[in-house]
Amino acid sequence: MTLQRFGGLAGLTCAATYLFGFVFLVTRLAPLGYGTNDIDGNAVVDFIQTEAGFLILWNTVIYIVNALALTLLVVALHKRLRTATPDLSAVTAALGIIWAALVLAAGMIANVTVERTAYLATRDLENAVRFWETLHAVELGLGGGNEIAGAVWIGLVSVAALRSGSLGKITTGLGLLTGLGGLATLFPVLGDIAGVVFGLGAIAWFIAAGITLLSRPAS
Repeated sequence: MTLQRFGGLAGLTCAATYLFGFVFLVTRLAPLGYGTNDIDGNAVVDFIQTEAGFLILWNTVIYIVNALALTLLVVALHKRLRTATPDLSAVTAALGIIWAALVLAAGMIANVTVERTAYLATRDLENAVRFWETLHAVELGLGGGNEIAGAVWIGLVSVAALRSGSLGKITTGLGLLTGLGGLATLFPVLGDIAGVVFGLGAIAWFIAAGITLLSRPAS
C-alpha cells in the first residue's frame, strides 16, 4: 500500500475521531457544559468519579488517535503537494506536525488530569475541582480552546492545492472555509460558534481529503 493510500485512510480516521467526539459531546457530555465557556467544574468532577474510564476513552480517541492519524495525513499531503508547490508544501508539513504534536500533548494531559482528579476527589473535593479547572485550561490551550494551528495548516494546504489543483475543487473549497472558521476561534465572542464551524468543516474536509488521496492518483 502506498503512502497516498495510507494518507487517505488516515484522513478518514481523523474524520471518524471528530464524529466520535461530537456524538458524545452533544449527548453524554452536554449536561456538563463540555465544549462551551459554561462548563461546570463541579459537575465534571462528579462525573469523573463515576465515569473516569469513559472520559479517558473519549480523550484518547479525539486527541491521541487523531494526532497519530493526523501525522500520517500531514506527510501524505506534503508528498502530494511538494512537486507543484515545494516551498509552500514544506511550510505546511512543519505546521501540520506542530498541530499533531499539540493535539497529542493535549490528549496526554487530559488523561492524566482525569486520573489525578479521580484520586483527589476522594480526599479533597474542592481541591480536585480547582485542579481539574486549571489543567483543563492547559488542555484547551494546547488542543481545543482555539483552533489556530489546525486552521492555518488546513488553510495553507488548501492554498497550495488551489495553486496546483492537487486535491480537487471540493476538497480545496472546504479547506479554505474550514481554515477561516478555525481562525475565528481566536475571538472569544465567536469562540463557541466558530469552534463548531471548524469542527464540522474539518469532518467534511478530512473525508474529502481522504477520498481524494484514495481515489485520485497524484499528478
